[in-house]
Amino acid sequence: MKLMFVEARYKKPISIEEHVLKLPKRVGLVTTVQFIGQIKKIKSMLEKKGKKVFLGKGRHTKYNGQVLGCDVQAAVSVEKKIDAFLYIGSGLFHPIAVSLKTKKHVFTFNPLTEKFSKVDRTQAEKINKKKKGALIKFLSSTEIGVIVTTKPGQEQLKKAFELKKRFKDKNFYFLIFNTIDFNQLENFPFIECFVNTACQRIALDDSVKISKAILNLEDIKN
Repeated sequence: MKLMFVEARYKKPISIEEHVLKLPKRVGLVTTVQFIGQIKKIKSMLEKKGKKVFLGKGRHTKYNGQVLGCDVQAAVSVEKKIDAFLYIGSGLFHPIAVSLKTKKHVFTFNPLTEKFSKVDRTQAEKINKKKKGALIKFLSSTEIGVIVTTKPGQEQLKKAFELKKRFKDKNFYFLIFNTIDFNQLENFPFIECFVNTACQRIALDDSVKISKAILNLEDIKN
């Protein structure tokens, strides 16, 4: 089956001039593909107002300054050069991901609502505590369910199988989906903890749909 990925761009001009004074001197600028077409214009405007603006590059992204839910390397790569980040886009998932990975303050501007705000660090701290709790549960458990998707760009079956070599004292059960059905996970009551190898958002936003602890593959360090 052939797949076609079409980039959908936001056409309405984005202006954040009235909020420039709320930003520090050195700014890391990040956004999603929907707004990437205007990032150079926004960078130029900030620089004219006296800001030093940095655009990093992600591992899996096409454009400078572009972030994905699973790849905020564009932010990490300029972390040491900046005082804070400015995220252009809607929602909190991406800016919180930047906050978690960099420990920097993140300002956001939503072009749809024209709302300017600052990410509450307590949100990131709560997520960090939840991740640590899930990791402790994983390390103390024997029966582990590994969630794998067949979706292009998210499939990590090879890395999932590597868990068996890394943790020989555990029993791993590989649950393979295209679109993950959370109800089906309840059919495995013996599983003590889940490891998610698909979109990282699942272990953050969708964890409430799962009765057991769940953590992302990337959170297992050792």
